[in-house]
Formats: sequence, structure tokens, C-alpha cells
Amino acid sequence: MQMNANYTSLVAVGDSFTEGMSDLRPDGTYRGWADLLAARMAAVSPGFRYANLAVRGKLIGQIVAEQVDVAAAMQPDVITLVGGLNDTLRPKCDMGRVRDLLEEAVERLAPACKQLVLMHSPGRHGPVFQRFRPRMEELFVHIDDLAARHGATVVDLYGSAVLGDQRMWDVDRLHLTAEGHRRVAEAVWQSLGYDPEDDWNAALAATAPPNWAARRVADVRFARQHLVPWIGRRLTGRSSGDGLPAKRPELLPYEDPRT
Repeated sequence: MQMNANYTSLVAVGDSFTEGMSDLRPDGTYRGWADLLAARMAAVSPGFRYANLAVRGKLIGQIVAEQVDVAAAMQPDVITLVGGLNDTLRPKCDMGRVRDLLEEAVERLAPACKQLVLMHSPGRHGPVFQRFRPRMEELFVHIDDLAARHGATVVDLYGSAVLGDQRMWDVDRLHLTAEGHRRVAEAVWQSLGYDPEDDWNAALAATAPPNWAARRVADVRFARQHLVPWIGRRLTGRSSGDGLPAKRPELLPYEDPRT
């Protein structure tokens, strides 16, 4: 273990990506990269404490209003902040406002912890994300600037070819699989100065692509189960996270949920 990797607490801030969708446990709850990271940090730091304030569907304005001050008040060693991507996926998006809100979040969080971690969110290869890539890349340039000015660490998941592989994404095409979350946890673990366990960016083994019929069945399933409800929420101003509490709202000693 490296000497600089001596953290005793973690607070995760964000949306569905940090909540852990779609990494399901057998009991139906979500695990995700932040829980995996906390478990590993707790294994090497007795008394390690963890909070996860993330709620699915949150826009950056909601993250700033509902999570940032709470996280800052906890004064943890590490804070992770991933937000703004939901904004970029909306048909109408004021990128200037998104940048300003993200800057406000970083300005509040950076002084409240030993290490702030920001990310370039992963992007799935395919036509849906292609439309929104310019906004995403504009956001990532701003993140790099904020990190340089505030001493934050940036984990570049967007630049990872393997995390763009369609096999790393759930059937909703918006959230990573369990293997995707495991790799993100490893990437953040390494960015914090811990010794690598494996190469999180290693390519998946080559497999034969699905045939035309299988792709069409998958497209119909995706549209019916995920795309149509998502469009419906956009049109009515609703969010999948409306009314949901933070995943782990208090900074408490970490206990493995399997025990």
C-alpha cells in the first residue's frame, strides 16, 4: 500500500451512476462502483466511514441544492462528484448554467475534503450518445479546468475504449453492468494512490456480434421498457428519482451488506 493512500472516509455525490444502477444485488438493491470502492477502502482502514448521497435522475442543479452542502459539512477525506450528464442528455440544455453550477459545487467541496475526485463519465458507443457527445466533451473540458484550479483528481472514463463497449452497458443503454462498475471502482481506487489490483482498462475478449434478428429484438425491448418511459418523464418534467432518499445519507462506519 502506498503511503499517500491513507483515507478514513468517503462521501459520494451524484446521480444514478454513483447510486449504482444497474449493478443489482440479489435482494434487488443497487451496489455500484462507489459501494465497491468503499468496501475496498474499509478493508485497509479500520473504522472507515462512508456516505452515498446520490439519487438517480438528479440534474446538476438538484445535486448542488440537495447534496453539496451536506457532503461538505461531513468533512470527509475523499469526496467524489459526478454530475451534469443528465443535463447534457436533455433536448434543451443551458450548458453555461451547467458549467456554472458544476463550478459552484467544486468550489464548495474542494476545501471540505483532503481529495476531491471528478470524472469524465463513460460514453456508450452508438447513435444515441453520438448526438450528445459535443455537450459531454464541453463538460469534460470544464471539469479538467476546475480540477487544475482546485487540486482535484480527474478519472477519465470517457477515454476508455472498453467502457464504451456495448457489452459493458445494461439493457437500458444508460447504465453500466456489474463488470463496468467494478472497473470504475478500480479506476478510482488507483487514482487515489492505492496499488492496482488489475488493469481496469483491459479490453474484453472478442466475441461474435449478435445477428440482425437479435439486434432488432434488443432494440424493441429497449424502446418499450426504457426509451418510451424515459421520453415520457422528459415530457412531463418528472424524474426517476422523484421522492427517493439518498442511498446512504449519513457518514457512518462501513459494514459489508453481505454480513
